[in-house]
Amino acid sequence: MSFSEYLADRWPTIGVMMAEHAEVVLIAVAIAAVLGIGLGVAVEGRPRARGLALGVTGTMLTVPSLALFGLLIPVFGLGLAPTITGLTLYAVFPILRNTITGLEGVPSAVEEAARGMGMGRASRMLRIRLPLAWPVVLTGVRVATIMTVAIAAIAAAVAGPGLGELIFGGLSRIGGANALNDTVAGTLGVAVLALVLDVLFVVLSRFTTSRGLR
Repeated sequence: MSFSEYLADRWPTIGVMMAEHAEVVLIAVAIAAVLGIGLGVAVEGRPRARGLALGVTGTMLTVPSLALFGLLIPVFGLGLAPTITGLTLYAVFPILRNTITGLEGVPSAVEEAARGMGMGRASRMLRIRLPLAWPVVLTGVRVATIMTVAIAAIAAAVAGPGLGELIFGGLSRIGGANALNDTVAGTLGVAVLALVLDVLFVVLSRFTTSRGLR
């Protein structure tokens, strides 16, 4: 069967897998965004806490994805739970790093002006600092999303949903019927999904960032 014939025959199934892949990625990134931005705000202005947070979350990126998913099996079993947990652990660091960088990049003159107007710490953070840091923070979320799209394919090793099932299934049957088609379709699906999500983040950035900060 040619690849075009394969796609025509399997497209509905591949589409469902792409949707499942996107779903687990977006769930994990959403959780990581809450954790990363919240932690970034909490350690802002505290060098030791900031260094510790970046060190711990950064270390997660050095752990091979296959090994991390394997370590999560005794705790979460197989399926959705270890998949989302693993992806979240990988996604936190770029979001945290960019949150800290964005907050540190807010001009001190703006901070002083807000303080002079009687705004408290929480009010300055929510109304001044985070909005000004948002483009940098969103870039971190964007990087985390693209990164986890690729890593999510490895989650097939722990029965995670998505395109990794096609890739692993094809590789395990290499030389068999449609094995190469499965592998190529899964790989291309991951690339296309990453591109689509990247474009969506470009659009999101345009609509959520004030004109003066673009």
